[in-house]
Amino acid sequence: MNVLAVGHAPWWPIFPLFWVLVWAGVATLVVRARRRGLGPWSGRTVQTPQESTTAAAERILAERYARGELGAEEYFERMSVLRSGAL
Repeated sequence: MNVLAVGHAPWWPIFPLFWVLVWAGVATLVVRARRRGLGPWSGRTVQTPQESTTAAAERILAERYARGELGAEEYFERMSVLRSGAL
């Protein structure tokens, strides 16, 4: 007797169950990656390699000086403090 000619095979629920499990696995991986901060869906922006805290402070000072928030004297004074390592 040909099972397929009579009707659905008894194992037909395996295929929908397989795809449900595949999509549940994909969703689980995405959620876990998002919680760990991985991948493009993490909500984090792409960052360049970490710069030193002194370099970051110098960059911020330079930006503030360029915007006119700091005068030349104050800018150079703060830069000398940063470069000397005395805080």
